[in-house]
Amino acid sequence: MTTTHAATSHIDIRDEVHLSVLRRPVDTIAKLRGDLDVATAPALRERLATLLRLRMPMPLLVLDLAEVWFCDAAGLAVLIGTQRRATSLGITLRLAAPRSQVAGVLHATGLDRSLSIHPTVADALARPRTRHATTTGLPMLRLYLGAGNRLGRDSPDGRKLRSAASSR
Repeated sequence: MTTTHAATSHIDIRDEVHLSVLRRPVDTIAKLRGDLDVATAPALRERLATLLRLRMPMPLLVLDLAEVWFCDAAGLAVLIGTQRRATSLGITLRLAAPRSQVAGVLHATGLDRSLSIHPTVADALARPRTRHATTTGLPMLRLYLGAGNRLGRDSPDGRKLRSAASSR
């Protein structure tokens, strides 16, 4: 007689995200692998905070997201908190190579406007230290206050544009 168990499927619950770090003289690359979610966020937050505390000479930290398959609100909170800590220490933080699902979450939440996101690690390392980049490689429109505190925008080719409302 053969007994079949209904609950034989394997459920893999991961409460860990893997982090490997490559330190170089002018930058540090932290490669993340796994899901950034409520289960992995506390440990990852602590590991990234430790990395920033040990900062040695680290003017640039690139988080390689190429092997991150999922990111929820807790994962986003880790990324935002890491950016805030890095900025307070004078470290530039850049996100690199997010998969389409993660890039979609960053875009849907508007975080692609406040986090520096690059399509590849090489691009993140090559760019001058500016605050904004996009996941598509196209320049973002950056808001600026022009003469007389009128709000304007930069065009993709760097020319200053003024909105119709601000040019009155």
